[in-house]
Amino acid sequence: MKTFAAKFIVAVFLAWAVLGPGVSSSTGEDYDYATKGTLCFGPNCGVKILLDRSNLGSDELEMAEISFPVGYEGQAHPHGSMEIFYVLEGRFGHEVNGEFNVLDPGMVGVVKPGDTVKHSVIGDQAVRVLVVWVPGGEVDRIFDRSQGMPVE
Repeated sequence: MKTFAAKFIVAVFLAWAVLGPGVSSSTGEDYDYATKGTLCFGPNCGVKILLDRSNLGSDELEMAEISFPVGYEGQAHPHGSMEIFYVLEGRFGHEVNGEFNVLDPGMVGVVKPGDTVKHSVIGDQAVRVLVVWVPGGEVDRIFDRSQGMPVE
């Protein structure tokens, strides 16, 4: 099995590939060169926001690590940004526009703006995914920041 670092690098590369090489790193805005993330939501930090405007200095993308418990069955919903999932652990149900796919560790799922997506956990193991939203803005749409706990 690949290491977490290798998986993380693949996910970041995918985000960069979507943004394209035209994105400049010298935006004139401050950003963190290294980070543990910004906010946690839910029990045991089930949603950990890794990158957002507060530590990236811009809205080019947002990134989160999300854990889904055994038995999780989400509701169908749209997104205003591209949503890219990289499965780290478990089997992830990824239904887009009525087409159901099972994503195993090392697989990527994509949802484009306007698509309808539904997530679920397949089997008896919790799922952990890395999620990238391009462009950013989904964190504020999905979560109430006042309910988040700072990452320490």
